Amino acid sequence: MSDSIPPATTDSPQLPSGLCYLIGRLDHALTRRMLDALSPLGLTVSQYTALSFLDSQEQISNAQLAERTLISPQSANEMVKQMDEKGWIERAPDPFHGRVVRLSVTVAGKALLQQAHAAVARLEMEMLNGFTATQRKAIHGNLRQIVHTLKALKNAE
Repeated sequence: MSDSIPPATTDSPQLPSGLCYLIGRLDHALTRRMLDALSPLGLTVSQYTALSFLDSQEQISNAQLAERTLISPQSANEMVKQMDEKGWIERAPDPFHGRVVRLSVTVAGKALLQQAHAAVARLEMEMLNGFTATQRKAIHGNLRQIVHTLKALKNAE
């Protein structure tokens, strides 16, 4: 049995092209490979994503962190607690907003994040082996456009 779904023909415009299925398979395969790359460092994919965003953002809410890491707000709270206990991040009250907690990546967290970035960069290089720099740029741009379009569709609902 073939792993691919045949593309829709002009005779059957109601059939999907199979692109959603392929993207789902890509997501599943990439998540598994990222787990393999990050687990020796003691990181999950969500923790890596969270550390990356926390390292690049001045301030991010728990809801935004949950959205960016593709987990529920409750799971994000638990993940933040675990990362704090491991010494990867620090939590401190915001001096201007009493209920806001600021999260920052510690020196240990930054060192871990650099190792994780290197592991993910190796995975990306392996994954895109055989593509030219122009093709890699096009893939990146096309995927960003798909995400942008899906967000716009969601917001228009």
